[in-house]
Amino acid sequence: MSTPKRYLCPTCKREIQWNDDFPWRPFCSERCKMVDLGAWLANDRAIPGEPADEFSKDPNPGEDPPA
Repeated sequence: MSTPKRYLCPTCKREIQWNDDFPWRPFCSERCKMVDLGAWLANDRAIPGEPADEFSKDPNPGEDPPA
């Protein structure tokens, strides 16, 4: 049987194995998972790109909305 790969927790950098001993993978704990979620919700983290403004652009200009 092969040895599970080792990874670093993205939040605290603790080394973990990718196995059932760490059910919160890729995080080492539920706490680290929640810290990461909080950072996304607080807009401390974001996927790079143009901001999406769903109200400024009409996806079908010149067409009537579906009935």
